[in-house]
Amino acid sequence: MNVLKRVLAACLFAIAPAAAVAEDLPQLRAAMLASGTVNWEISTIKTHELDRKNGFELKVQDYADNGATRVAFEGGEADTMVADWIWVANQRAAGKDYVFIPYSRAVGGLVVKEDSGIEALPDLAGKKIGIAGGPLDKSWLILRAYAKQQHGMDLATETEQVFGAPPLIFKSAFSDETAGTINFWHFLAKMKAKGMREVISVADAAAALKLDPDTPLLGYVLKGEYVAAHPDIVKGLHGASRAAKDLLRGDDAVWDDLRDQMNAGDDAEFIALRDGYRAGIPSGKPIDEAAADRFLRLMADLGGAELVGKATSLPNGLFLRLE
Repeated sequence: MNVLKRVLAACLFAIAPAAAVAEDLPQLRAAMLASGTVNWEISTIKTHELDRKNGFELKVQDYADNGATRVAFEGGEADTMVADWIWVANQRAAGKDYVFIPYSRAVGGLVVKEDSGIEALPDLAGKKIGIAGGPLDKSWLILRAYAKQQHGMDLATETEQVFGAPPLIFKSAFSDETAGTINFWHFLAKMKAKGMREVISVADAAAALKLDPDTPLLGYVLKGEYVAAHPDIVKGLHGASRAAKDLLRGDDAVWDDLRDQMNAGDDAEFIALRDGYRAGIPSGKPIDEAAADRFLRLMADLGGAELVGKATSLPNGLFLRLE
């Protein structure tokens, strides 16, 4: 009996510190777009406890739109959110010490109906292009620059643009209201799964413009003061994100757990979304800041201060170095 008691006591002694550590993990508060594809990574992190394995607990608050996530982040209700680094550069040039950890390089392109007869951008002259977002959408700006360089064509004046939310642009493409479509990558993946054809990808256009298509556009944004005060949590976020990406890149079974939240209409859409996500996973190599600077200068030239604010060149310290 005494032996049994000693064994039980030893077990309790061994378990207690682990439980205490689990309860005492520091929290990272994340403001996330409820419908964003970043939630596939977030769900993978939580399902596989990659946050706890990297020394923190990820607490996620969902919001209906990107504007609300920014309000939560800037108001101190959240420690991180996801945004594109052009916005971070804008804020940083305005004096805010925001930094960026790459999350995804997934970008869109321009698609048309298979039987449209449109083979290149000049074939869109005089026709309507549906564009998700607005006139400052980065994909639209890059394709405008590409059309000018490759074809001497001003897409803005030689086509008619229809701007709208991604679902509306998606529907317009299939109802023949528009001849070409520029949409977010996951809508384009579903459109291609339904038979539409890509005329030019933003990645190919960026390469032709001597930009680096491997530069991740989206990432986790944090405040510099938070990074300085909680370096281990920030490293943990980076580690959990990379571990989730490794699972999503190499394990098909992980995607089965995500299928309900992917809104895929059939197997073809599911596979297109899975493969599109995988294609957008950053390499993990250090950011080519010279290439990023060229990208920002192009955005400044095409989008002006309304897009980049005072950031006419790459602000120092924007991309957080963790390795």
